[in-house]
Amino acid sequence: MFIREFTLTPSESEELDEKQVWARSGKKTVRKYRCTAGRRKGRVVAKMSQCYAPLNIKASVRFKQTKRRLGSKMARKARKTKRVNPASKRLKTLNKR
Repeated sequence: MFIREFTLTPSESEELDEKQVWARSGKKTVRKYRCTAGRRKGRVVAKMSQCYAPLNIKASVRFKQTKRRLGSKMARKARKTKRVNPASKRLKTLNKR
């Protein structure tokens, strides 16, 4: 592991203009940000500052264990939600260009 993995800060050359996208929060549709740089590049986050936040190692390890145990069940549930939930259906059209 490298120290830069935990203390990544944006440099002057990196752009800080995160793209706004629509995302689900429960059954509601809300505005969030898609990270264009940092450790969470490509991920949708609630606040722009989360793109450069340090990793929480304990939560990361715990989620990996949970995903090993329940991964296929989680994937099935997510597929059903995206197919059935009205908020998820709305997101598909809102985020299209």
